[in-house]
Amino acid sequence: MSVHLHRGDLPAGLSFGPAVAIDTETMGLRPERDRLCLVQLSAGDGTCHIVQLDRSTFQAPRLTAMLTDPAVLKIFHFARFDLAAIRRYLGVMTGPVYCTKIASKLIRTFTDRHGLKDLCRDLLGVELSKEQQSSDWGASELTPAQLKYAAADVLHLHALRLRLDEMLAREGRTAIAQSCFDFLPTRATLDLSGWPEVDIFEH
Repeated sequence: MSVHLHRGDLPAGLSFGPAVAIDTETMGLRPERDRLCLVQLSAGDGTCHIVQLDRSTFQAPRLTAMLTDPAVLKIFHFARFDLAAIRRYLGVMTGPVYCTKIASKLIRTFTDRHGLKDLCRDLLGVELSKEQQSSDWGASELTPAQLKYAAADVLHLHALRLRLDEMLAREGRTAIAQSCFDFLPTRATLDLSGWPEVDIFEH
C-alpha cells in the first residue's frame, strides 16, 4: 500500500482512469454540522491519494473537477453520506456513482451485515481494522495510523465492485441497482434539506 497526502487539493495532472474509489472523513456523522476533513481516492492500483482540505476555504478546484467528471465512475461505500458531505462543503454533487453498500443490500439478502469490514472479509478474504474510526480527523497533523486507516477504506472498493457486479448480474438485479445509484444525489439532497429520517414514499 502506498499513501500520498496532499494538502488543500489534488496535484495537477493526476488521473484516476475510468473509475475511482472515494471515501471521506468528517468531524462527525451530521454533514450540516460536522465539517469535511479528508477525501481519499484510489484508482484501484494499491495507491491512495488523501486530500487534507483547507477547512477555512474548502477550495479544491482539481478535486471538484474530478468529482464532477461524467467520464469517471465514483465508487463509494455508503455513498449517501459522502455525497452529502461533499455537496455541503465542496459545493458540488459528484457523479456518476456506484455504492457497494447498496449493491450488497440488494444482492446479499442472506445477511444483515453490509459494512465495509464485512464485505472485505466475506467477498475478498481481507480483514480491515476499524481502530481509528472514531478519530480527530480535523487535526493539522495526521498520525501514520490515521493515514493507514483512511487509505484502507478505498483500496478494496474496485475489487468489491467487481464481485458485487457478478452477483447482481447473476440474480438479475443490475438494472435496479443502477436505478438506486442514480437516485443517490437526490437522497443526499433530501438529507441536507431536512428530510434525513423521513421516508417521503410512505403513506
